[in-house]
Amino acid sequence: MTDTIKAGDTISVDYTGKKQDGTVFDSSEGKEPLKFTVGSGMLIQGFDNAVVGMKPGESKTVEVPPDQGYGHRHEDAFVDIPKEQIPEEIPLSEGLVLQLQDPQGRPVPATVTEITDEKVKMDINHMLAGETLTFDITIKETGLTPDTDDCGPGGCDSGSCQGC
Repeated sequence: MTDTIKAGDTISVDYTGKKQDGTVFDSSEGKEPLKFTVGSGMLIQGFDNAVVGMKPGESKTVEVPPDQGYGHRHEDAFVDIPKEQIPEEIPLSEGLVLQLQDPQGRPVPATVTEITDEKVKMDINHMLAGETLTFDITIKETGLTPDTDDCGPGGCDSGSCQGC
């Protein structure tokens, strides 16, 4: 199949995602290619948009700004948890990432930013919020059958899946 990719196509890609400083935060290297349906909301908008118009075997590098990635950082996206609600076996330290749950029971990664005698302050912004990201993308296959459990780079636990 040599048609260009459009919304609704199920494809597989190899990819590497980097922060502006060049740090790799996710990659399909050493794994199966990422399979997803274009335009379905499984991936961040900038990645999804980048593959439209590409063909099998084609590669490109795309820069994704925060508003097409994981959003901008919100200074009000902090929660205070009473310290006695944190299990004693958790070795609290600033920078530690813990998993909280949102009101719907979905996992929300939270980074400890401050510890006092009474509370633990946690940043619930996505770890990549506010970041301009660069993705190296190579189209592996097109014309695939959709899966029902596709969740994108990092899977549902990473927060990259909007539909799981």
